[in-house]
Amino acid sequence: MENKKKNLIYMGVAMLGIALLLGLDQWTKHLAVVHLKNRPNIVLIDGVLELEYLENRGAAFGILQNQQWLFAILTILFLGISFYVFWKVPKIPRYMPIFGVFIVLASGAIGNFIDRLARKYVVDFIYFSLIDFPIFNVADIYLTLSAAMIFILMLVVYKDEDYDKIFGKRSKDEG
Repeated sequence: MENKKKNLIYMGVAMLGIALLLGLDQWTKHLAVVHLKNRPNIVLIDGVLELEYLENRGAAFGILQNQQWLFAILTILFLGISFYVFWKVPKIPRYMPIFGVFIVLASGAIGNFIDRLARKYVVDFIYFSLIDFPIFNVADIYLTLSAAMIFILMLVVYKDEDYDKIFGKRSKDEG
């Protein structure tokens, strides 16, 4: 019974974290629509960073244009995996980094999913002009940094025995 209560508390923490990060993403996209749509770019650092409105109907770098059904399936699948990890990961300090990373990753996935459902495109507005990087948004930052952190955690921090605890069965004494 104690484990279920602890899991529910941590799920609440995950939901609160997702809500806060999602709020930031959606607020910045709203600001982009209000202040950037049909207007000239705003140069923040000349030759380096600009704000430029773009309606992205594809995925990263504009690939898979107008494949909303595919993005919906992938997002729902990913969110299912995320909530499984939230529930299964032992609630001990060693595994809190992966727990937090999945909160950020889920926030990014949901943020862009909301755009696709509501608008049929994702609002992008951050342009790193120094290297002519594709225009992106806050949710994309969440997704990119989280994916990198998962890779680093799995490569450097967690070992083979940790994978079963994070993604599979765990003993009753681990929380």
